[in-house]
Amino acid sequence: MLRARDAMDRAYAQPLDVPALARIAHVSQAHFTRTFRATFGETPHRYLQRRRVERAMFLLRETDRSVTDICFQVGFGSPGTFSRTFRDIVGRSPRTYRKEAAATSVPTCFTMAWMRPSA
Repeated sequence: MLRARDAMDRAYAQPLDVPALARIAHVSQAHFTRTFRATFGETPHRYLQRRRVERAMFLLRETDRSVTDICFQVGFGSPGTFSRTFRDIVGRSPRTYRKEAAATSVPTCFTMAWMRPSA
């Protein structure tokens, strides 16, 4: 399970699916999904989405790249899916998040701790 999670952390922007992750973990697809959820508290798909959103949050705070560019850079296939997933996890749209983060002038380490998305 740790190998698969590490692979998701390293290659979050790549298209990863359950069969590929199960091969990395050397287990069947069904066993992988069940065990991953029991171990980490969320499905592999949701973990990967959250990981992508965490990276997008950093890019929205620290760069001036467009939301669409960030969407594709972190591995989402469409801006609509990115915005919907971002809003589900963070609680606000990417554009709103960027505006609020720009208004906050605290060290990044505090911002990351306060704004870390929850499962």
